[in-house]
Amino acid sequence: MEIHKLNVTQLREGLQKGEFSPKEILDSTISRIEELDKKINAFPIRCYEKAYEQINNLPKIKDIDFNTHPLFGIPVGVKDLNDIKGVKTTQGSELYKDYVAENDDNIVASMRNNGAIFPGKTNVPEHGFGATTTNKLFGSTNNPYDYNMSCGASSGGTAASIASYMLPLAMGSDFAGSLRTPASFCNITGMRPSVGFVPTSRRGMGWSPFDVEGPMARNITDLKILLSGMVNECNLDPIPTSVNKKSDLCVSPKMIDTKKLKVAVSYDLGFAPMSKLCKDTFDKKLNKINNFFHSVQFAHPEMINADKTFYLLRGIGFVNDFSEINNNNPGSLGSVIVDELKRASSISIKDIGWAMSEHTKIYRNAEHFFEEYDLLITPAASVPPFKHEEEYPKEIDGIEMENYLKWEAISYGVTLFGGPAIVIPCGNIDGKMPFGIQLISRKNSDINLLDVAYSLEQKFKGNSDLELK
Repeated sequence: MEIHKLNVTQLREGLQKGEFSPKEILDSTISRIEELDKKINAFPIRCYEKAYEQINNLPKIKDIDFNTHPLFGIPVGVKDLNDIKGVKTTQGSELYKDYVAENDDNIVASMRNNGAIFPGKTNVPEHGFGATTTNKLFGSTNNPYDYNMSCGASSGGTAASIASYMLPLAMGSDFAGSLRTPASFCNITGMRPSVGFVPTSRRGMGWSPFDVEGPMARNITDLKILLSGMVNECNLDPIPTSVNKKSDLCVSPKMIDTKKLKVAVSYDLGFAPMSKLCKDTFDKKLNKINNFFHSVQFAHPEMINADKTFYLLRGIGFVNDFSEINNNNPGSLGSVIVDELKRASSISIKDIGWAMSEHTKIYRNAEHFFEEYDLLITPAASVPPFKHEEEYPKEIDGIEMENYLKWEAISYGVTLFGGPAIVIPCGNIDGKMPFGIQLISRKNSDINLLDVAYSLEQKFKGNSDLELK
C-alpha cells in the first residue's frame, strides 16, 4: 500500500481500522520527501525528530474523536512564514537563516492541538513576496508537472509538496493570490477564506483586510478537514469573524443542487490582464459547466480604481514591515521588496484616505453584487505556468505589465472583496500544464462555498488528464 497517495479520509479510516499507525503514515511521508524533493525542492526545512516526538505523545486511536481531533496523525506542511516551536522560520531570507521560533504561532498551535504532525516547512519567496517561489537560501521550487516551470507564489512550496504526494495537506497564506495561483499551477485546490475566518496572530498589521491564512489539499473534502483544524480562538486578531465555524466545519462537504444557483462569470473582473490562451481555455471549461446552474451571465462587481486602491494599501504594509529592515541592513532585501518600498515611499496621508474610501466602495459593490448572484467564476490565473528564469510575466499577449504584480490582478481584485475564494483544478490548458478556475462568493459564506466547490469537483474530475513529471 502506498500510504502517501491516500487522501485524508482514507488515512483516517485506515487509522481507525488499525491498517496502519500514525508512525507508518509519517514513515511513508518522509520516505516520499527524501525520494522526490531533491527534484522539486518544495520542502527545505525538515524536523523529522520533532515529528516522531509528536507521534509518541499522541493519545491512543481508540480514545480519539475525529470531530475534536480532525488532523489526528496526519502530516501537515507549514509555510516557512509561520512559527513551529524549536524549528527555523527563515521567511526565505538570509536575515533570518538562523532564527528558531520559541513558540508555535496560534494557527500552528491550533493544528497541533487538533492532532497534526509537522515534518517540516515548505519553501517561500523572500518574506513571501514575489511571482515565483525562489530565494537565496534554498533556491527555486519546481512545478511537479514540469520542473522547468514555476509553481507560482508565495505558497508554491506548499502547492508543489501536495501535488507531488509528499504531503496530504499543507497550510499557506494569501495576500494577492498566494494560495490561489500556486493551486492553479499545481493542479490542486486552495482556499482563501474570508478575512478573519482563520484568526491569526502573524499579521503584522492586524487591521489589514488583505493577509489571510488558509488550507491547500488535493480535494475539497481534505481542504475542509484542514480548515477545521486551523480555525481557533485568537484574541490577538482584531478582525475575527463571529461565524460559528467549528461545528459546521466538522461536517463533510455535501452535494448541493447547483441548478438553483444564479452564476456570474468574468474573464477579467473588468480590469485584469488575461491571456488569450487562458480566456479560450476558460471558455471551454464554461461550456462544460453552463448546464450545471440555473443561469449563467457575464457580469462582475464595479471595480473602478481597483489597481490603484490595492497598490496604495499594499504599500502601507511594505513601509511598515520593511523600511526599518532596509535602513538597518542595506542591501539585504531582494529587488522585489526594495522596488515596492521605493514606490511606497511617496504615499501621502491623502493617498491613504482615498484608498481606504475606494476600498469601501469596492467592498460594498461586491456585497450588492452577491445579493443578485450566488457565485462568481473567473480563471484562477491570467497566464499558464511560466519558466523559472522569468522573474514574472513581463508581458501578456504583447501588453507590458507595469510591475511584477499586475499579472495577478485576477487574484488581488478578489482580495478586495474580503470574502472567500476557492480554486479547483479543471484539466489542462495546453495539453500538459494544469488549469484552474476560481469560485468566489460573499464575505462569511465560506461553508456554502465549500459545498459548491465540492459539487463542481465531483462533476469536473479535473485532474484526470494530467500526469506528474
